Amino acid sequence: MTNAPQALVSPEQPTHEGPWRVVLVDDHAIFRAGVRHELTSSAPEHVDVVGEGEDVTSAVRTILDTRPDVVLLDVHLPGGGGAEVAKQVHRNAPEITFLALSVSDAAEDVIGVIRAGARGYVTKSISTDDLVDAISRVATGDAVFSPRLAGFVLDAFSGSISVASVDEDLDRLSQREREVMKLIARGYTYKEVAKELFISIKTVETHVSSVLRKLQLSNRHELTKWATDRKLV
Repeated sequence: MTNAPQALVSPEQPTHEGPWRVVLVDDHAIFRAGVRHELTSSAPEHVDVVGEGEDVTSAVRTILDTRPDVVLLDVHLPGGGGAEVAKQVHRNAPEITFLALSVSDAAEDVIGVIRAGARGYVTKSISTDDLVDAISRVATGDAVFSPRLAGFVLDAFSGSISVASVDEDLDRLSQREREVMKLIARGYTYKEVAKELFISIKTVETHVSSVLRKLQLSNRHELTKWATDRKLV
């Protein structure tokens, strides 16, 4: 008697059990507290906040200690920024997944943190439900972007934005020089920049001179075109 043919059974895929383990990284304690409260009170079955970081050093330490499923990462942090956190963590734990959560929607921030290894980028205006969904999606391998930000990534891959150029050029500028550069590119006068950033006009002039020198530009008109071409303003 012959044996009946057996049905082919695919091996079971590993399934995730319990809530996603998340680390919050942001330099504002009140923001971290708000996000923690929203996530743990609204979706405790989906998200468990297992740690926090306020700068590059504390973030890297906490992430490597806790090995979360997802890190919610601000892009502007003391000690080098969110991209630096991702780079340092991925040297030792490439499996860690990062989701940028930032108030910034500037092209250089989006591109920079994605190049560093983040799987997505959403702004802080996102709803709690959408954030929980984004966490789950990046944890399972998807890439998630707020609609406007997705365009920056597409432009980078299509060549409309030179990704290498954006990173290399901006890396030459300090955080304050970037702030001055953006305001000048938007048409602010030196006096208006000084008022906006609470610095002297002389300091603005010094920063503008430094920015032009580092970017090898001749005047503010070239600076405006440079920033506009890269969708930084």
